[in-house]
Amino acid sequence: MIIQEVINYLEELAPLHYAEDFDNVGLLVGDKTQKLTGVLVTLDTLEDVVDEAIKNNCNLIVSFHPIIFKGLKSLTGKNYVERTVLKAIKNDIAIYAIHTALDNALLGVNHMISEQLGLTNKQILIPQKNTLKKLTTFVPKEEASIVRNALFAAGAGSIGNYSNCSFNVEGSGTFMGNDKSNPTIGNKNETHTEAETQITVVFEKHKQNHILKALFKAHSYEEVAYDIITLDNKNQEIGIGMIGELKEEMSESNFLDFVKTNMKTECIRHSSFLGKPIKKVAVLGGSGSFAINAAKAQKADAYITADLKYHDFFSANNQILLADIGHFESEQFTKNLLTTYLTKKITNFAIVLSKTNTNPVNYF
Repeated sequence: MIIQEVINYLEELAPLHYAEDFDNVGLLVGDKTQKLTGVLVTLDTLEDVVDEAIKNNCNLIVSFHPIIFKGLKSLTGKNYVERTVLKAIKNDIAIYAIHTALDNALLGVNHMISEQLGLTNKQILIPQKNTLKKLTTFVPKEEASIVRNALFAAGAGSIGNYSNCSFNVEGSGTFMGNDKSNPTIGNKNETHTEAETQITVVFEKHKQNHILKALFKAHSYEEVAYDIITLDNKNQEIGIGMIGELKEEMSESNFLDFVKTNMKTECIRHSSFLGKPIKKVAVLGGSGSFAINAAKAQKADAYITADLKYHDFFSANNQILLADIGHFESEQFTKNLLTTYLTKKITNFAIVLSKTNTNPVNYF
């Protein structure tokens, strides 16, 4: 097995197409064609984590946070980033970062937080825009079912809980090939009219190349007529944050105790109590001040996130309980999620859950 095969599994879970533009995700260090010896899963990649990978004979580190975030202008070991990268390179260890691709995945970071809190009726808090596309193509009528099924098999035509979705219109297509053409139907330099079916399907944008390959393979025409447009429709399966409901409502103080226990955090910074029960809860792992208004718009009673600044707490505006549980604490279960996922996908290699505590914040 090579490293690329592990990457393929990771990108089934969290396609890199949906990572935020500012992020640095994917294979950051190493050769994707290198033979795999083992995988170490961590929240952060530090020097100690590379040592742990060496000890466990793992030549691939799957990290949530990217060790290389800003551009490196030198590799002299003058800071922890350069020292970590140098140590990985010297020991032929690859580093793959998944970060906001997993933030935006349906079964990613925020799904894990929701599971820890036992939330039900879960939905994406902020669906990502421009993730859906629509393909329209024109096929000889007698080949319509063949092409349609090929598109479905490639992942087109899935809408929410439904699959094999398409819209079909019968009509007539005309074309004339020149001297250099090789038409499968009709003759060169003659206008041909063919009974055709217009097929329209919707798909998620990361599947586009795969779907077009399927279209060209199944279609008999030398030149396949098609068009693709990006849709404004919301995709409820891709986006950041999550919102759901507690199984039973709680008082604000009991809720914070519950969060403290289930999220294994020593300290919660929160906005003023409003004297109302907590039932509907929004969550967003990592820095989430940008989603406060979204949580309020969804009528959440509480919003759990991290890295809130002093003035962010004023944004509660007597409408919601804001709870900052810490950056590390909000994302700490992510490595468990990835370890469990890869263990199910890869049964003949060791998937090692890192034991290194990479939290840079300490409490006194």
